[in-house]
Amino acid sequence: MHHAPTPPFNAPAARRLREALGMAPGHVAYGLRAQYGLHVSPDTVVSWERGLLAPDSRELGALAGVLWCAPHDLLTEASSLREHRLARGYAPADLARHLGVDADSYLRMEESGRWRGTERQTAALAEALQLGPRELLIATGREEDLAELLRSAVAARWQAYVRPVSKLVPMERPQLEAVLEELHAAYQSRMVATLSWGSTTEDTGSAGREFLDRIADHFWDLARS
Repeated sequence: MHHAPTPPFNAPAARRLREALGMAPGHVAYGLRAQYGLHVSPDTVVSWERGLLAPDSRELGALAGVLWCAPHDLLTEASSLREHRLARGYAPADLARHLGVDADSYLRMEESGRWRGTERQTAALAEALQLGPRELLIATGREEDLAELLRSAVAARWQAYVRPVSKLVPMERPQLEAVLEELHAAYQSRMVATLSWGSTTEDTGSAGREFLDRIADHFWDLARS
């Protein structure tokens, strides 16, 4: 039987939630069978809590019901579109309907990790899954697009990249300009300082690559400050 990829299950949280309710693994297994028709043994529940196994999508939703919690309470930090959907307890067809997207098209985008919805659908996606700007970019497979723009911006005239970056990041233009200007200055000052230390060309390139490798992190740190 084919199973969907396992969601990022938080095993310690599952055990804490069960114990807080005063339930034994057998009680959880009984609830899964009686309420959801899932034949899961107490040993399987224990294996979930020890991180030896993880529930599939259907089992995760049922376990959340038995433990009186939301599905996202049983997940580690989500990153992909699918993980965020699971965390909010949406079935694919329900989320697609909410977004105004064909269900099959939505699933193809989710499986490919590349979101291709309209601006309105993207805004609806962020609202439905409660995604912040960076979470949305990562979930829709576009953070590397941002990183590429930022690498170009800090190495050239940053002003030329305000408009392209604004299409990816919902930020007021004055704030975005300030962040790009500061990011550009930070990169350029690092390169100048490296050269002034009399480093070799190889060392200089290494320092620059290190900054560029984490360019998205630098951008979001500045955006939050």
